[in-house]
Amino acid sequence: MTDVPLLPTAAPGSTPVRVLTIAGSDSGGGAGIQADLRTFALLGLHGCVAVTAVTVQNSLGVSGFQEITPDVVAAQIDSVVSDIGVGATKSGMLASAPIIAAVADACADVGIGRDGATPFVLDPVCASMHGDPLLAGEALEELRATLFPLATIVTPNLDEVRLITGIEVVDESTQRDAARALHDLGPQWALVKGGHLRSSDQSPDLLFDGAEFHEFTHARIDTGHDHGAGDTLAAATASALAHGRSVPEAVAFAKRWVTRGLEAAYPLGAGHGPVNPLWRVRITPEAPAR
Repeated sequence: MTDVPLLPTAAPGSTPVRVLTIAGSDSGGGAGIQADLRTFALLGLHGCVAVTAVTVQNSLGVSGFQEITPDVVAAQIDSVVSDIGVGATKSGMLASAPIIAAVADACADVGIGRDGATPFVLDPVCASMHGDPLLAGEALEELRATLFPLATIVTPNLDEVRLITGIEVVDESTQRDAARALHDLGPQWALVKGGHLRSSDQSPDLLFDGAEFHEFTHARIDTGHDHGAGDTLAAATASALAHGRSVPEAVAFAKRWVTRGLEAAYPLGAGHGPVNPLWRVRITPEAPAR
């Protein structure tokens, strides 16, 4: 079982560290803002949201989604940051080029991103784990052009790496090539996650700042229930950054957190169940069925 040193928590009655997720809603509760808020709460942070889309989704896949208008997405970001304030921000599903542009402008205006005071974790969600499209094809260039240069760290999985850079990661060498290509798009740090490298018995994640590589590896967890793993890792990274951890420290923490969630993953519905940050909750005997 993976040991996870937890983040500091606020005393009862005092204001906890705040963090913002800019992402879509998952009606099945396994990924998206639901996974983000679960992670924030269980790590002792207060989570705020800017909802970008509402998906029609269950354990079998995404059957549709409705975008939120870009001006409303931007207004949510401004409303939260101007009043509540946040120590870090992460993004997930952004759905369209106009929403991406609105998010980039809103974040820059309130000091979110690599040139501002607030770290920005960009999880460049392009498709669901089932292969369902979550980002229109014409939006990829907008993502590269406006949000990558704003990001403190980008955290794509291997399918997203291929869509964004054209590089098929099959081994350590191509994973390094992908990290360099992602960094060339402008983020301060690039993390190439190895969870989809199914040919390996390890799950190797590679972090690059343009000069130095950092490797984070754990034995692959044998589970078919990994829905929301990418969201959870990005949310945990943002949580650690909000507490002032360095990027390598935040990624190391998040890697351990999501690995523990995979170890505790549970079945749900007829398809893929979610990673389970609820292991953090004290286990008590199950209540009798009513």
